[in-house]
Amino acid sequence: MRSNPKEEMFMQEIYLAAVSALWLGILTSISPCPLATNVAAVSFVARNLGSSQRVVWTGLLYSLGRMFAYTVIAMLAIASVLSLPETSFHLEIYMNQAIGPLLIVVGIILLDVIPLSFSMSCVNGTIQTRAGKWGMWGAGLLGILFALTFCPVSAALFFGSLIPLAIKSNSSVLLPSLYGFGTGLPVFIFAVLIALGVKSIGRVFDRLSQLEKWARKLTAVVFVGVGIYLSLKNLFGLL
Repeated sequence: MRSNPKEEMFMQEIYLAAVSALWLGILTSISPCPLATNVAAVSFVARNLGSSQRVVWTGLLYSLGRMFAYTVIAMLAIASVLSLPETSFHLEIYMNQAIGPLLIVVGIILLDVIPLSFSMSCVNGTIQTRAGKWGMWGAGLLGILFALTFCPVSAALFFGSLIPLAIKSNSSVLLPSLYGFGTGLPVFIFAVLIALGVKSIGRVFDRLSQLEKWARKLTAVVFVGVGIYLSLKNLFGLL
């Protein structure tokens, strides 16, 4: 049987979108603001050192909490946009033209060319203390609450990259779920390392901070490059 070229192209696009969503989530997780919340989550996970199994489950619940929160936020954002017939119609027509300039803007933000400084957080010490009283299940609550903490980089990656990607791919659940799990993946990995008795976790966090700078710059350059290419192709028809 001959494979259908259109089906193959569609599957390649879905696969690329899924990998992109996961990478955006991982990049978000090691950005300065989310990394700080993940450090707090690791300290929360480490409280259950009495049981390696509980440590792993706590890390997994935290990651699932973030995944749930981002999925719900994305679904609400996408549903709100597409619920308006006019907006939906214009998105269908102009999405390809908008993706290029949007990627360029996000890339510029990731390169810190535009100085932005804001933070949206509903998490404080009291909430963490209350979550601690919930035991292992409190990690899931922290995952949900920490997902609501936005800074310029995480907001740009989520609203400027993931949401347009999810709309373009017609995926309001899968891509946000992969993004959400990516943002909590480092905590789950550290939970496994803690359970295995691996020491020098602090050094790994320091290396992650260094890695984040290069990964963010590389992603920014790719975004700007792809954005310029798509703009020249879809807006000006030069390619």
